[in-house]
This record gives sequence, C-alpha cells and structure tokens, in this order.
Amino acid sequence: MSASGAVEGDERRRDAERTKAELLAVATEEFARRGLSGARVDEIAARTRTTKRMIYYYYGGKEQLYTAVLEKAYGEIRAAEQAVDVAHMDPVAAIRRLAELTFDHHEAHPSFVRLVGIENTHDAVHIARSPTLSNLAAPALDVIGQILDAGRASGAFVVDADALDVHMLISSFCVFRIANRHTFGALFGRDLADPALREHYRTMVGDLVVAYLTSADPARPPGPAGG
Repeated sequence: MSASGAVEGDERRRDAERTKAELLAVATEEFARRGLSGARVDEIAARTRTTKRMIYYYYGGKEQLYTAVLEKAYGEIRAAEQAVDVAHMDPVAAIRRLAELTFDHHEAHPSFVRLVGIENTHDAVHIARSPTLSNLAAPALDVIGQILDAGRASGAFVVDADALDVHMLISSFCVFRIANRHTFGALFGRDLADPALREHYRTMVGDLVVAYLTSADPARPPGPAGG
C-alpha cells in the first residue's frame, strides 16, 4: 500500500470512530429520554452526520445500538472506579472517595440512571446477553474488595462486609437521588438535586458507608460472604 493509501485508510478509520462516538452520544440521549421502545433510529440518524443505513451497518440494529449504549455507559463508571488509587489511600478515605465518585458520576450523567431504570423494565436481558457488560461486574467489586481487605487488616473496618452489599449501599443512595428526584419533590417538597443541598448529600453517602463498616453491632446477622 502506498503512503497516500495508508493515510487515507487512517483518515477513514478516524472518521468512522468519530461517527460512532457521535452516534453513541446521541443514541444515549434518545434511549434515556424515550426508552428502547420509544426511541427511533430515524431520529438518531437525523441528529447525527450519518444515515439510518450506516447505523445498521455499524451496529446491526436498534437493539444492538441500545446494547452498545449500555456498554459505553457502564464502562465509563467502571473506568472511573478503576482510576481511584485505592492501594495508596487510607481505607476509610478510599471508601468515602468511591462513594463520592459514584455520587458525582450519577449527578453528572442522569442519562445513565435513566438507562439503568429502562434496562430493569426489560429484566436486564440486554445486559445478560452482552459479554462486555457481564464482565464489568468483577471490576466494580474488585475495587471495593481491595478497600475492605485493607480496612480489615488495619482494624479500621470492624464489619466483615460483603463487597456487593457495600456496592448496593452506595449505588442505592446515588441512584435514588437522581431517579426519584421529581416524585420525591412532588411528595415532600424537597428537590434532592438542589445545588444548595449537594454537599450535604455527598457527605451523607460517605458517612453512611463509613458508619456501616466501622460500627460493630453484635446483633447484626452475617452477610452473604459469611462475615
């Protein structure tokens, strides 16, 4: 291949990657707003620099595009968790940082929270079918597991906690705040996403997980891990 041919090939690949990135960004908004059933491939094509035919060429179909959106959304939060240097942090500070990171991510990406809700209405069948998504469970628990091991070794954590329980504790708080903002506000007159309350809730989720791990309770039944 000539040098000019190689350059043209590289440029085509870059154009394809840019197009796919734009497609995923627009599709994320469309699926989060309208759901899998309501989203329209025609609308996604109209909002991007491509055609419906090219969307099917890249992804094969609407459900495959939706799965790619889920893979990207879950991949981003997993990558952010992996970036936390837990090996060089005090375990109490590390678990608080992880909770705050989840809080920040969900606040900055409300579309992720909506996608999680949408996928639950479909019984998580797309997650179950995707090897990429199935393989993203372990990294989330590995990070928490490292922190828990360090905390128990240092004596900071007195509960032999299950990593999945800790993940659930953090996620439930952060997801609820975004997913139920409007219903909670209508019922109780408080906007959970009010900027004036942000630091209060951000601190609160860290306090909750730290209190759970550092407070001994002899009446507490053992968790799934046997601790």
